[in-house]
Amino acid sequence: GLGAMAAVLILVFKDTLLGLVASIQLSANQMLSVGDWITIPGRDVDGTVSDITLNTVKVRNFDKTIITLPTYSLVNESFQNWKGMEESGVRRIRRAIFIDMRSIRFLDAELKRKFSEYPVLKEYIEKAENESPFFNPSGLTNLGLFRFYAETYLKQHPLIDKKEIIILRHRDPAGNGLPLQVIVFATNNQMTPYENIQSDIFEHILAIIGEFGLRVYQQPTGDDLLSLSNKSETVIN
Repeated sequence: GLGAMAAVLILVFKDTLLGLVASIQLSANQMLSVGDWITIPGRDVDGTVSDITLNTVKVRNFDKTIITLPTYSLVNESFQNWKGMEESGVRRIRRAIFIDMRSIRFLDAELKRKFSEYPVLKEYIEKAENESPFFNPSGLTNLGLFRFYAETYLKQHPLIDKKEIIILRHRDPAGNGLPLQVIVFATNNQMTPYENIQSDIFEHILAIIGEFGLRVYQQPTGDDLLSLSNKSETVIN
């Protein structure tokens, strides 16, 4: 009888017991507090914690919806807490643009003459050609020069934290061109200023990249297919 009674009590108060243990763990490990911005992609959670009780945690999403979670689910599952980012005062930008690999080529005389008008790029070209045994006039590529330009641009950007990492790197190509990933930290981590900083940087990169003889890879659109069709008809006629 006592065993049956205990089993019934456990079933009835299961959520309460799990919530109590989870609350202790969340509090003891300083994992969560009211006002924290958390994300749980699997549960469509992306907002700030508005209330924490023994059994539930309420999150107000940025789209103004409210999601209620069992407290123990935050211990059983992983979630991302943005508190560290908010306290640091900076926020990481990590995004890639895809380069059409057919547009990558060695730096020819025309491009060399064009960019030698800019002292910083001229110095880099001369250094690459004359000081390193691994570089020569035919070894420097337009992509390599563009990476140097973009890195210099980011280091001079007034809204990029110079104490944090600033890097441009290649990622493995997967049929959509060569991903060129930019990793920097914005000095303003608030939503609107951060998005504006990120947009300004990539708008500049996309606008200037053609000057280096590079093309951005993108899927063909209806206009592209129509243009190819018209060219084919012209050739046939």
